Amino acid sequence: MSTSDSSYQALVAKYQALKQEFESPRSNPDKCRDLLLQLKMGLADLACFDVSNGHTEALTLARDILEIGAYWSIRVGDIPSFERYITQLSPYYYDLSSTLPDSPRMYPLLGLNLLRLLAQGRLADFHTALELVDPAELKQNRFIRHPVHLEQSLMEGSYKKVWNSRTEVPAPEYMFFMDILTTTIRNQIASCSEKAYDSLPLEDAATLLFFPRVEDVVEFAKERNWRVNSVDRKIYFGNDDTNMSDLPVDTVISQTLHYAKELEKIV
Repeated sequence: MSTSDSSYQALVAKYQALKQEFESPRSNPDKCRDLLLQLKMGLADLACFDVSNGHTEALTLARDILEIGAYWSIRVGDIPSFERYITQLSPYYYDLSSTLPDSPRMYPLLGLNLLRLLAQGRLADFHTALELVDPAELKQNRFIRHPVHLEQSLMEGSYKKVWNSRTEVPAPEYMFFMDILTTTIRNQIASCSEKAYDSLPLEDAATLLFFPRVEDVVEFAKERNWRVNSVDRKIYFGNDDTNMSDLPVDTVISQTLHYAKELEKIV
């Protein structure tokens, strides 16, 4: 195959159309999907996916298309698709690193993949993927440094640091997996709270679960079948039918004081 062939040039023109559509403020995800499908079929027909073909321009084109595909997957919330694109990009990033020109999308996507693995609780895969990254980038590259620091915070149980890192994401796309990670952590804290306490004040529950508003806690409580007493403004985790107003005052006070001490340790 020659990069001067009309079929290859048609592929380049279609890639430019994809790039323009994807970067447009009014980008149409369905149109991007159709263009990606057409481009991948064209790349396969011209053997541009063959990393041993030696055509630097064709390999670079294939890499650039796959990278847009990975970003498109995040935009439409398709995690399996994102994982497939990252797998396809792996040989371009590692096996051909000395052959192809540097890609400005490489480290942002590698960082996104590390964050995906954290959000999915796949710590072993996280460390395996991290071993492939240039050690020099672990501290100096902000796209890699972000998930690395997150993993350290998770291992320490410093959930507040994880929450605060939402304001430090290196790119907007990172919020997709940060939201998933935050939801996972919130559910873990909720499960522990159910076992540790009979009840919690609504305001304290909001702080513990990283909700900005008490109303958010009430909605979350409904999802987990917690009972909310709007009179004493507390959440009750128990599933018995005991009248909440008959609960011993001394017990509630004791639980609240104990919770306050535990809250200081967590946040």
